[in-house]
Amino acid sequence: MTVAALPPRLSRVAAAAAVTVLLLAGCTGPDGAPDDGDGASDGGGTSAAPGPAPDAPALEELGTSAAVDLPTDPAEDPAYADYYGQEIEWGPCEDVEATDVECGTIEVPLVWNDPEAGDIQIAVGRIAASGERIGALVTNPGGPGGSGVNYLESMPYLVSPEVRGAYDLVGFDPRGVSRSAGIECLSDEETDEYLAADGGADAAETQRRAEEWGTRIAEACEANSEDVLPYLDTYSAARDMDVLRAALGSEQLDYLGYSYGTYLGASYAELYPARVGHFVLDGGVDPTSTRNDFAAGQAEGFERATEAFLADCLETGEGCPFKGSEEEAKQQLLALFDSAEANPLGTGDPDRPLTGSLARSAVMLLMYDDGLWDYGRDALSAAMSGDGSLLLSISDMSSERAEDGSYRTNGTYAITAVNCLDRPGAADEEWVAQEAERLAEEFPTFGPSFGGNGCAQWPVPPLREPAPIAAAGADPIVVIGTTGDPATPYKWSQSLAEQLESGVLLTFEGNGHTAYGRSGGCIEEQVDAYLLEDTVPEDGMTC
Repeated sequence: MTVAALPPRLSRVAAAAAVTVLLLAGCTGPDGAPDDGDGASDGGGTSAAPGPAPDAPALEELGTSAAVDLPTDPAEDPAYADYYGQEIEWGPCEDVEATDVECGTIEVPLVWNDPEAGDIQIAVGRIAASGERIGALVTNPGGPGGSGVNYLESMPYLVSPEVRGAYDLVGFDPRGVSRSAGIECLSDEETDEYLAADGGADAAETQRRAEEWGTRIAEACEANSEDVLPYLDTYSAARDMDVLRAALGSEQLDYLGYSYGTYLGASYAELYPARVGHFVLDGGVDPTSTRNDFAAGQAEGFERATEAFLADCLETGEGCPFKGSEEEAKQQLLALFDSAEANPLGTGDPDRPLTGSLARSAVMLLMYDDGLWDYGRDALSAAMSGDGSLLLSISDMSSERAEDGSYRTNGTYAITAVNCLDRPGAADEEWVAQEAERLAEEFPTFGPSFGGNGCAQWPVPPLREPAPIAAAGADPIVVIGTTGDPATPYKWSQSLAEQLESGVLLTFEGNGHTAYGRSGGCIEEQVDAYLLEDTVPEDGMTC
């Protein structure tokens, strides 16, 4: 199949987006583990949580993470000395295109409260500082399920030359992701079928198909990766990140986390507040949210982003495939989705027509960056004329599908494996069904994709109770929120910054997901001064 080349900016956005939520909805969020006052974790009790709302449904029963309630700080415990004494042997990368990326591995316990239970390898990559080095900046692109090693191919476009000169840029694949004991679930061919499957605008039909696929995916993941599934929670990944800090030779961790990466970073800060160096959390996730709260927030966020996109399209006029009012434009977009579901559009590949689900995933990806809206108008114009090839290419980018039919990472399934451990949902099935109907009715563009319980069939129970994260005693932590962020709504960043004892909130007034690297300079200036000169931004600064 020959399609138009995707713009480089779209490739970079897709690397971080991990937009594979169409049938198994939800993302992620945290709770905390307090410090004992000297920087050593007590292993993970939780911060005091506010009481539930009077009408809030009861949550699913929780299991226990193997990475909480450790009796000692692993960095000071002889039982973990071999892990903390590692040095990374850097060498060529086998499957990373950028020639300036070096790769290596570290070993961590599979089961953090039982280091004798076996090890797993965590894949690590770096781009060495191009100038006078001051440290290593560890990054996480989000997801969960995003490959930090792959993301290094995009990092030079996101950070300034000054930051690249001063820091080694370091990425890693969190446990369960890609090269790091990556879970295996469905085959590539089955994944094609899953991502193309349609439920349409009907909440009940969407839920029925989601349950069918949820069972199929859960059974496949359990059959192929049963040994690691219980240990893929974010507490465990945060523990791994402290081993990485030590292997990099850093006394404190300097960190840049996007989206889910804010949850991972906040979890690390709660476990190890005295080891927090320069921390930037962009596109904050609210640690107090349930899975249902998360789904509702994203359903609304993507609906508002779509409305902003359509309004911009109509205002631009030339090249916009939609006509009339904003509400009429939305109905035309929904009609395109319905038409593609009933009669999938041609793409040049008779085996891969554009279904309604694939069309939705493409449009969802475009909402991540308003700099892509011109390209999105072209793709939608083609689709409304019967050519679905451009939208299919964008959808494939969101799921990291290569032209040969393979998937570069396992992000489609890793996102579910981590989410289902990290955040419980409502236990009342009747309430869940009613909430799914509400989301479908109130947010018709993407609401049907976010309803239901995407973890009902998952073989491991959730491990974390939604609760605030304070990271008491940590140095200043910079939280960035974007007012028009569809995937991590602005109020989540506000909440995270308020919960963190040392939180500092920066606000970018704009559309799209996250801000650092795409705000046009204002956020970058503040963050770079923080990273390079220890200048903490003014709390509440807006640009």
